[in-house]
Amino acid sequence: MTDHGPQPVERQLPTEEARDLIALVRDLVQREIEPHAAEEEDAGRFPREVFGLLSTSGLLALPYAEEFGGGDQPYEVYLQVLEELAAARLTVGLGVSVHTLACHALAGYGTKEQQAEHLPAMLGGGLLGAYCLSEPSAGSDAAALRTRATRDGDTWTLEGTKAWITHGGIADFYTVLARTGGEGAHGITAFLVPGDAPGLSAAPPERKMGMKGSPTAQLHFDGVRIPDARRIGEEGQGFAIALSALDSGRLGISACAIGIAQAALDEALSFLAERRQFGRPLVDFQGLRFMLADMATQIEAGRALYLAAARLRDAGLPFSKQAAMAKLFCTDAAMRVTTDAVQLLGGYGYTADFPAERYMREAKVLQIVEGTNQIQRLVVARHLAGPESR
Repeated sequence: MTDHGPQPVERQLPTEEARDLIALVRDLVQREIEPHAAEEEDAGRFPREVFGLLSTSGLLALPYAEEFGGGDQPYEVYLQVLEELAAARLTVGLGVSVHTLACHALAGYGTKEQQAEHLPAMLGGGLLGAYCLSEPSAGSDAAALRTRATRDGDTWTLEGTKAWITHGGIADFYTVLARTGGEGAHGITAFLVPGDAPGLSAAPPERKMGMKGSPTAQLHFDGVRIPDARRIGEEGQGFAIALSALDSGRLGISACAIGIAQAALDEALSFLAERRQFGRPLVDFQGLRFMLADMATQIEAGRALYLAAARLRDAGLPFSKQAAMAKLFCTDAAMRVTTDAVQLLGGYGYTADFPAERYMREAKVLQIVEGTNQIQRLVVARHLAGPESR
């Protein structure tokens, strides 16, 4: 690689501990994730052993309380770890974000007894979580979900189907939102469901254009019985819990988007520095240098936006609008940057011999998951102008 090649991201981190953490993650990425990413994605292989290593290293528990085995790190740090993981392989980075999302309800709304019983294993016991909100007919309109939980004494019975579940069929536990009351947002309750619960089954994974190593599947609840001790929060509080989780989850998606955009920029920069045309390196051509400059600017702007939202969250201040802005901007930027990376590599960018085409395919899903970017625009507009007139 020439002097024109990519350099590690210079990060603004609040503590020496955080700098050591980033160094640990970069070492793990270079040893355990990057060497196998392309081959395993092509084969559709989920790296469960990597998630076991992340768990024992404390990297599945970073933003949660040390009392229950968490890393007690601010979101400002956790998200930058997530970005490093996503840059190496989106299946891993997004998987960590989803696991963190699945732990959110119990960590934020569970009783002390529930937290003491379940959180240590969820955070550092090698378990993998998933989050179950969407359904075949309830995507953007999540409050229209139909999966129902019916109470009989101290037991709930769950019936219904969840859709688009990352880690569906392989997770050890699921945070499930189900209807326990009437129609609308106020009739929904959250439950913690074991992955091996009788009556719970998964459909074959979806066949996707990207992220083939990360299973996404429908889940079927056919008389799944759950004790009331696994209900999280109050009856009817589930939708508020879900929205709270999604605000934080959108920051995770934002960090993953900037990670994959950074990886695409690094790939393009390395290629242009090494390849020569018309007697000089491609990186010397002004038109291509301008594209690189635009790509780098979008990445830096996205990183600044998600970190600003994270610092609001860490300070205990409202951050819903900023989370939606970050998710919108960062994922749109990732789509533009990865598309430009393919263009900069020319014909090579369109082949599977280089990772640029994989980055482009994977970036697309980030504009869709955890609220499409059209939904993010609605969220931002409501913060600015209030609810729409009926």
